[in-house]
Parts: sequence; C-alpha cells; structure tokens
Amino acid sequence: MKDGWIASLLFVLPSSMLIIGFIFFPFPLSPQQHSLLLIPLFASLFLLFVGYLRKSNGKLLRFFGWIIFAFYWSTQPSSLYFYENGDIVNAFICSAGVYVLVYFAYKEIYSNAPCLRWLAGTASISGLTYFTVENIPVLRNGLINLVAHQSAFLLSVFSDRVMVDGNMIWYGKDYDLLLAHGSAPTAEIIFACTAIQSILLFVGMICSLNSKSSSKIHALLLTVPTIYVLNLFRNACIIFLSGSRIVNMNIAHNYIGKTGSLIALIVLLFFILKILPELNDQLSCVFDLPKMEGPAERFIRDRVVRR
Repeated sequence: MKDGWIASLLFVLPSSMLIIGFIFFPFPLSPQQHSLLLIPLFASLFLLFVGYLRKSNGKLLRFFGWIIFAFYWSTQPSSLYFYENGDIVNAFICSAGVYVLVYFAYKEIYSNAPCLRWLAGTASISGLTYFTVENIPVLRNGLINLVAHQSAFLLSVFSDRVMVDGNMIWYGKDYDLLLAHGSAPTAEIIFACTAIQSILLFVGMICSLNSKSSSKIHALLLTVPTIYVLNLFRNACIIFLSGSRIVNMNIAHNYIGKTGSLIALIVLLFFILKILPELNDQLSCVFDLPKMEGPAERFIRDRVVRR
C-alpha cells in the first residue's frame, strides 16, 4: 500500500504543481510575480549547491532543493511558450522536467546514487550563474546586444542587406521593406538566443566532476568557445532562412535551429567524454536511476509489468 502511495505521489505532486503554475502564474508574469518567483528559484539553487558541497549529509538539503526547483519550473511553461513565439518544444521540456525533478527528490531519499550529488552540482552551478546574469540588466542586455551584432556581422559577410539596431536585426526582404516604408525586424535577439544556457550547462557538468583540474580546464576551453561560435552561425542561419522567405521564423527557429543545436551538442558531448571519462560514469548512473529499486519502481514492477 505504501509503495502505491509513493508511486502515485510522483505523478500527483508535479501535476498539481503544473496546474497551480498555469492558474496563478499565467503569461505574461507581472513584475511582482517575477520578483516573487526569484525567492523559490534562488532558495532551491542554494540548497542544491550546499547539498552538493556536503558530501556526507547533504541528501536532505538536495531533497528540498529539487522539490522547490520543480515548483519554480512548474510556473514557467506558459511563459516559455508565449515569450518565444509559440515554442512548444521548450514548453513541453519544461513541463516534463517538473516530473523529472520530483523524481530526483524521491531518489535522494530512496537511493544512494552518486550521480544525484553531481546533478545537484550541475544544476546549482549553472543555474546560479545563469539566473544571476539574467537578473542583472547591464549584463543581460550587454550579452544580448553583443550576440546580435556578431550574428549580423556573419550575415553581412554574405550580403549587404543587413541592418542591426540594438537586439533587432533586419535581413533580406525585411531589409528591403525597411528601406522602402518601414518593416518589423526579421529577428529580435533575446537572452535565450545567446547560448548561455548550453554553455553554462556544460560548465556545470564539468565543474561538478571529481576530475583533475587540467582535464576540466581542457574540456571548458573546448566547449565554451565552440558553443558560442556555433550559436552565432545558428542565429545567422535562422535569420537567413526567415529573411529570405525560405521558411517562416517558427520553422526556422523552433525546428531547424533546435535540431541543429541538439546535434551539435551531442557531437560535442562525445568529445568531452574522451577528455573526461568520469562524465560517462555520471551519465550512466543517471540513466540507471530507474533500475535502482525503490517503492515506486517496486510498485510498477509488481502491478504493471507483471500484468
């Protein structure tokens, strides 16, 4: 009976969080709501970071960190969908992530998997850095404008029908319309277009490992500039496809761009695994978490698999 309740809770708790998020935190978030959500966000990341540092007795801190972190992300799917022009991919990943984070919290109690500490380090290091930069306007806007101008520069190598103003870029037919009688920009570079998420994800994954400093520095020198430069080419390709009217922005950004980014990150990950074989051990541990039997896994095995 206990196993069934715990298994049910792994579905009911994140589902309830998402329902609360959709009802009380609809898009667009008010400034007050945004400020309010910073409290659970940074509290969860702080708990995860301290839990990561405390090797022997950090499980309870990480448990609460994962739960609070899951609650924060349960308030974000609608914002991700509407803010990024109907980006169903990110909204779906965010919603699914709420269930995954609650599962990590459950595993903190019912397993001794070493990768849970590594995951907490990855999430806290990357998250604390990312959300600090995002919430300091001078850093956020400076990075956005830098990426916008560098992306426009790549386009200008192949065509002179390019104009950039702050974080807005006109290209191709939109550039012609702008000169004729005004036009909306082909693209508006936002914080998500800077690749800082991917960069900091790799930084967190690498820095949280118990590996030699020289190997970690080598891996960081490979990943950070590579991801940054590849993202500039990604932005330029998306703007080219949209501005040339080959495909619309939704297809160029949400499908072609994201597919290309995913392939590039997977290839880059294989190179990092050669430098840091310890990373492979942690990733294997993460994928093996469902095989480490606890109440929920036992309930599914007894009640579902045997049927």
